[in-house]
Amino acid sequence: MSDVDELGRLVVVAGGALLAAVLGFVLFVAVPESLADFLGVLVVLGLVVLAGRIATTLADSVFPTYNVAEVPVEGPITRDGGAPGPLPGGAIGTPADDIVEQIERADEDDAVDALLVKLNTPGGEVVPSDDIRNAAMAFDGPTVAFATDTCASGGYWIASGCDELWARRASIVGSIGVIGSRVNVSELAEDLGVSYERFAAGKYKDAGMPLKELSDDDREYLQGLIDGFYDDFVERVAEGRDMDPETVRETEARVFLGEDARDNGLVDALGDRDDVTDHVEDLLDESVSVREFAPEQGLAARLRGGATAVAYAAGAGAASVLTDDEFDLRF
Repeated sequence: MSDVDELGRLVVVAGGALLAAVLGFVLFVAVPESLADFLGVLVVLGLVVLAGRIATTLADSVFPTYNVAEVPVEGPITRDGGAPGPLPGGAIGTPADDIVEQIERADEDDAVDALLVKLNTPGGEVVPSDDIRNAAMAFDGPTVAFATDTCASGGYWIASGCDELWARRASIVGSIGVIGSRVNVSELAEDLGVSYERFAAGKYKDAGMPLKELSDDDREYLQGLIDGFYDDFVERVAEGRDMDPETVRETEARVFLGEDARDNGLVDALGDRDDVTDHVEDLLDESVSVREFAPEQGLAARLRGGATAVAYAAGAGAASVLTDDEFDLRF
């Protein structure tokens, strides 16, 4: 930020506080004769603090102190931020729509020249992950993703839409794969005397229904869905990372530590956040000041946000439920 901008910020903040002090003194101390001076002073001080905050917000918008936006993607990626399915630990994340909104807000901010996408996620639902990826790709400027603990499955889907991906040496990266599952309780239902009667229009409408045995046709149909999502995943990664699709397939949906991920082309460079910031300075050829663009979270979300289950964090992905909760597809 230039000296002129810094001076302008100080003028705005000081002017707002001074105006509040004068107004508060006139209204609550000088004019009323029956009010105790002590109470008047308290009210004036309260006004000064409030006005200072308002003036600071105004100064930030008029004379911004940042030129890079950081948007975090943490926890399971779902549409509403809740834990997708019966996952151990009940981990929750930020709603995908809120993350998209923050990326778009950063893109519309004239002060923002580059975007950092901080990834600490085991994956997520297919469409919400794609929404975030598309928002990052649409950002007008350099986009650098960096993994902290975990960048797996849907998280890697997002990273493949950024210009670069950085990771720590101990980061878990990869899990480029898709998994589908169904619970088969047909034998249990039979033991309990529960029968399944089909009333459906369309041969595959109840494919994956847990109360019936899976037919060969149903299995082929559901596997086709998995294969289709996997092919799309591989193509997106290959295109975004400028890799041979066969090289991506050869990872076999494994996760890698940061150094191994760099060696096989899944990561561009290793470093912590300071290293990433230094790199962005080189990209912009100017000093960098980063501001986090993150949605507000309630207390419950903040307390539960760190409770991601170990198996899920290893890259299992989050659930995207198809066909009326009959078939569980994980990305």
